Order: sequence, then C-alpha cells, then structure tokens
Amino acid sequence: ITMFAVVIICSDILWMLCLFMTVRTCEGNCGEKLPLCSCHSTCTSLKTCCADYKEYCVDTAPYSGSIMGGMDFLVLDATFNRTSEIICRFDNRIDTLGYVDADSRGHCISPLLYESGWVSFSISSDNGTTFNRVGSWLSVHTGKLDAKFKATLVNSTKWQYYGTPGVQGTLEMTWNTSLVRTERVNIELWGYRETGEPYSEQWSGAWEYLYSLAKDQPNSGSFSFLPEPAENGFSSWELGCVRVSPSHYSDGTWDVQAVWTEDHALAWHLEEKFRQDSAAWALDKCVAWDQLENRLPSFQNEIIDCPCTLAQARADTGRFHTDYGCDIEKGSVCTYHPGSVHCVRAIQASPQYGAGQQCCYDSTGAQVLTADSIGGSTPDRAHDWGSPPYKKPPRIPGLSHWIYDVLSFYYCCLWSDNCHYYFEHRPSSDCRRYHSPSSAVVFGDPHFITFDGVSYSFNGKGEYTLVTAENKNLTIQGRAEPVNSTIKATMLTSVVMKEASSDVMEVRLAGGRHGLEVLHNQKSLSFTEQSWMDLDGVFVFSPTSSNVTVMFPSGAGVEVRLRGGSMTTTVLLPEEFETHTKGLLGFMNGDPKDDLMLSNGQIVGNHSNPEEVFSFGMNWVVPNESALFTYDSQYLLDTYYYAPRHDISFIPVFSVPEDPDDPLNQQAAEICSGEGSQFCRYDILVGRDPTLGNLTKASFQSHISLVDDLKPVISCGWLSPPRNGKKEGTTYLEGAIVRFSCDEGFTLQGSAERRCQATGRWSGEETSCMVPSNIAGIVAGSVVGALALIVIITTLVLYSRKQKRYSAGPYVDPLHLIA
Repeated sequence: ITMFAVVIICSDILWMLCLFMTVRTCEGNCGEKLPLCSCHSTCTSLKTCCADYKEYCVDTAPYSGSIMGGMDFLVLDATFNRTSEIICRFDNRIDTLGYVDADSRGHCISPLLYESGWVSFSISSDNGTTFNRVGSWLSVHTGKLDAKFKATLVNSTKWQYYGTPGVQGTLEMTWNTSLVRTERVNIELWGYRETGEPYSEQWSGAWEYLYSLAKDQPNSGSFSFLPEPAENGFSSWELGCVRVSPSHYSDGTWDVQAVWTEDHALAWHLEEKFRQDSAAWALDKCVAWDQLENRLPSFQNEIIDCPCTLAQARADTGRFHTDYGCDIEKGSVCTYHPGSVHCVRAIQASPQYGAGQQCCYDSTGAQVLTADSIGGSTPDRAHDWGSPPYKKPPRIPGLSHWIYDVLSFYYCCLWSDNCHYYFEHRPSSDCRRYHSPSSAVVFGDPHFITFDGVSYSFNGKGEYTLVTAENKNLTIQGRAEPVNSTIKATMLTSVVMKEASSDVMEVRLAGGRHGLEVLHNQKSLSFTEQSWMDLDGVFVFSPTSSNVTVMFPSGAGVEVRLRGGSMTTTVLLPEEFETHTKGLLGFMNGDPKDDLMLSNGQIVGNHSNPEEVFSFGMNWVVPNESALFTYDSQYLLDTYYYAPRHDISFIPVFSVPEDPDDPLNQQAAEICSGEGSQFCRYDILVGRDPTLGNLTKASFQSHISLVDDLKPVISCGWLSPPRNGKKEGTTYLEGAIVRFSCDEGFTLQGSAERRCQATGRWSGEETSCMVPSNIAGIVAGSVVGALALIVIITTLVLYSRKQKRYSAGPYVDPLHLIA
C-alpha cells in the first residue's frame, strides 16, 4: 500500500510538472517568464511572448488621466464580443462600468482616485465574474495634468476673485469636445471638503456633487454663465471643480466619461454676504483658520530648509523641483507669490505630517521671505503633490493642500488684507540649515569626475557600479559599450538605479542614439502624455526625450542628459551620504586622496597612471547576482547576461596619442583648451570625432557650472526692522548690507548699517529707534517744573495755615519752649 501511495504521489507530481511545462497562456501570469514562452514585458522585443500576451497583459490609450477620473480609455489589442459586459476594477477596490464600441474594442472609465501614480486595474468581460485582463493606469495630480486633458477656466483669476470689489460679469470655460463624446452635456459643480479631527483615524476627504449649472447643453466646447450665490447651503463649499459629462446620465453620476476643470476656490458661488463685504467675510474665515492652526501640531521642524539662492534651488534636482505655479521658464506668472520670479517645492513630504516646503526667489536670485514680502516662501501643512500612501488627509494630492494652505491664503491675503495671520503660521524658513548636495558625473568616452573632484577616464567594456551606499540601500550601475567597431574606447549607454525597496529605473540610449528610453521595472515608459510620474519609492521627470531626472526619497538625484548621441549622467547626493559611498564615482568625504577605493577598501595611489585606474574600474564590475539591467535583446543577453560583465579582451587606448601628422591635431587644439582639455582631446584624437570632443567639452563645462551653482554660501539670517523705523535690504547672505533708519521724531541707536560676515553673524550692534534726547530734556524739564510748582503750592498752603494760627492767639516761639 505504501509503495502504491508513493507511485500515486509521483504520478501526480509528474502530471503537475508536465502541465506546468506546457503552460502557454498569459491569463493570470502577466509579468512571469513561463518555460515555453513569456508574459514578461521584455518578451515583445525578444519575440518570446505567449500568443495571448497582449490579450491578457493589456496596454491602453491614453495611459493617463486626472485623479478626478472620467477618462474614457481604449484597451489596446485585446478582443471583445459585442455582447461582453465590461467592468473595470482599479486598485482591487473600485469598479467602473466599461463598454464595447462598434469596432468590438473594449473601453474603461477611470474612477475618482485619491492618489497619484500607477494604479493597477483588471478587466472583466463577463459582468464581474472573472477579472482576467490586467494593466496599469497613471493617475495624475490635476496641476501636473497636461492641459489637453482638462477643461479650462477662461481667466481663472476672475473665477477665484468673483464677488470681490470690481470683479463681476459672466464667467467662461472651454474644453476639448473629444473628451466627452456625446452631442449634449451637463455642466455640474462638484465640491471637496475634509471632515473629522485632523491627524485622527476619522480624518477623511470627500468629493460630492453639488448642483448643475446647466443641463442638456450642446457639446460645443464652451460654456458661459452669470454666477449667482448658491442656495440650500451649498455656498459653504469653498473648493471644487466644474465637470462636463454626457446629459443622459442622472445628476452627479459617478465615474462616467467626463472632463474636469482644475480645482479652484469657489468665490463665484459664495453667499451674498461675501459679495456685500468680501473683506469682512474673509477676515472671519481667516480668524477661524488661525484658531484652528493654534490647535494643530507644528510641522515646521521636520521640513527641509530652503536653498539660499535661486541657482542652488534649480541645481538641487534630487530634492527640489519647479513649482508649476511660479516657473521662470514659463514667464514667472507667480499669482500667489508677487515679486518672485521662480519657486521650487521640496520633492519629498515630511515623514510624520506629510508637510511640504516651498521656496521662492526674486530677480536677483535671493530667497524671498514672508517677513519681508507677501510673495515670500511658505511651508505647507499638506504637501501640494501629496505623499504615499496617499488616499487620506493630509496626503491627498492637491486637495489637502488647498484646504489647509491655499484657501487660508485667500481668506487672509487675497480676499482681505490680513496676511499677518497667515504668515504667523506659515513663516518662511531661511537657509541657515541648508547644505548643498555633492555632485559627480560621467560623460564622453567615458570620463569621470568624483564627488570630491577627482577626474579620470575608464574605458572598460562592461557593467559597473557607479555608486553604492549601504546606509540608504542606494545602487546605481552603468553600462559601457564600444563607441563603434573600430575605435578602442567606450561610452556610457545605460544607467540603472534603485533605492531600498523602490522600483527599478533604467535610462538608456534608444535605438539610433537619438533619444533616451526610460524603463520602469524593465518595462518601457512613455512620456508622451505626462512629463512627471509618481512611482513606488521614486519620482521621474522627463520633459523631453533627451532629458530625464530620477529622484529618490533620500534626496539622491540622477540626471541623464543626451548630447549628440552621448549620455551625460550626473549624480547628486545630500550630506547624509558622506563617508557611505563606494564605486566609480568615489568615496564622498571631501578628501580626493581616497576617492579611487577598491571594493576591499584598498586605495589606488597613483591617479595619473591609466593602467592602475583601469584596474580600479575593473574592480567595480557588477556581480551577476546584483545586476539591475534589462536584457531585452539577444545582443544584450549574449554580451552581458551570459558573458562576463567585464570584457577582459577589450583593451582600450589608455592615453592620447601624440602624432604630429594627425590631421585632427589642429581641430583638437582649436576646440580643446583650459581645464578638462585632456578629455576633449582624447575624444577627438582617439574617438576620431571633433563633434564628440565639442560635446565632451560642453558636458565638462556644464558640470563645472553645476558645482559652482551648488557652492555653499553663508547666511546670517533675517534681520527685523526696528520698531518705529524701517530697513533697506532683504538679502541676508555673506557680504550683504542692511541699512536702518528711524521714523520722524525718533533717534537711531545701535548700528545704522550691518554687514553679513563670513562667520555667519551680523556686524555691528542691534538697532533700535528711541525718543530723541531733546524731547527727553523737555520731559525732564517739565517734571522739574511740576515738582517746583508743587513745592510753591505747598509753601503757600503752609503759610496760610500759619497766618490763621497767628490771628487766633499770641505767638509763642517754639525755640523758647524748648529752652
């Protein structure tokens, strides 16, 4: 019986093994590599896909839309029956009703999502019985959403100031009619609010349909109306959006094809009391907000300090990113920061409170502080872009920020003149605790400049560790390939990176070397619809096909720029990485002597010996088990995956050949000069390409400029004007001078001029405005006069009494009595 049981068990195992070996379907296997075919994203280029790969592992068009939902997207390649009943499930919890069009193509409608980034979805074609097709949908913050995907408020300022003095008349909005494919539409107002005790489990946010502005209107792409104060208590909703949706749906139907405006302050529908005296109404709201803030915990101690200068703010791309509301590249329309020309936001929200930091700068490049100007930098209780895990306040992208940081600015500053309330709770943080990141770069054929400034060339062919840092679990690897089949030099063609449990990001030269390709967990990303993506443990920004920036929670940033078919990769690391980095970009500690450190800790002594440097580079070959790269072509598999990751047979040219008869000598002399000329000469005389030499020179100079922009500066901190006086000067960096003067009738004491010194302290003494000395004399004279008058009066009174006593009887000399 025992033997029989063993035979049965073995038969079952063999049967299951055979069944497994013959699996050829991607249903339920997306992302897997099966024995006989693949359902992994690399299968398309490797031509190893199971026959039904695109049927079950679906892509969509478009692939992104607003967090508000309503985007009708097409499921590509998969086939459906006209009778299929489609339900689309997002994030394993939200179902929306899809449909099949006249061409038997499946459609889904994106839902309202309180999060940004890639959200998984699955599709059922049998009315929810089975969900066997899977994909991902990119949910986008409304402020970062491309304008073509949202309705536009014509003159949005008018919408948000409507009812304040001098602002009235009709309001207008427009939209792309293709986003709502129907002949007639409803125009609906939706509102957002947050309820429950802040920072408690009951704290939540909710969108609600409020009322319709118009019903059954032609889908003409525009709508205008004369707003009236809302009735039935709806004017208590102060934040919302307008939605355009098909008129055949009931009022406020969720998750239907629609287009939304951006969220905005609903001044135009507020109560009549607001229109009668908007400043008084707003002051009441401002005071109520002030009282709320007094009860809430302080968040400012855990947010990062601002960079001291505009140059630092724009260069520190690992920790700060352009604020779309105040962008110098787009004309500096800074509605909420008048007087500023550019603002940035800290990319990462603070850990406990999900707070944000905003830093603004004037035309001189100096930081603008709220203590000096209404246009100053302001911290945020809720980060504008939200923060993982999203979904609940204060981490809901955009909306929580509106509730706690923007509406209050309207109350206190824009709709009334009471900014002192706002700035008491949102004061600018200056830059005295800010520390610039260190930068390192790889460029040309390939040349390296480490974090501590050591420059060298390493022309190995293979995959190498650029940076590894155990304290943050950061790994950045680079692949170097030959420039071409005849030249004995290599160039960086791919860089891949990961931090802790983040997604794996790879940026590589696309086919033909005319653009950059971004891979997310080995799947190619498209940036045709959005330039910013929130991913798992990492953010990616790609405004053009030749420009990619990857940002990690630690503040590490990786910039990849394409220059004429050559990749330049810059790594920025904040001070937390000091003494923790290893790899080809060096040991970051401020000391260049120990930068070329082997993996065993041994130091390369002679940085100028190319053979020693080459041995150092070989030492940092990526171990097989640690490689993060994507191998999605037979060439990559054969050259790097199955073969040793460092090609020992490839021996590069180590130094620039000195051949007086070389026809490129003259061009090299003309192009290459000054610091870094050795890299430029190498790429022309070894790479045989003057264009490459020019690009190498440009990359080198760009890095030098970056280092200069990130140079630490000294800040002495803000100086207040004296009471009963004023100050001239709002720059507080080393060398800056602040001058003081007093109002008429007051005298200045202390220093009339103070200079910020290299020590970080102000010269001179604290300034004050006092009552002038002549006034003090007058006051003193008046006091003396008053005292004299009192003495005279007292004397007269005493004399009068004495006379009365004398007239009453004979005078007796008191001295006689004593005697």
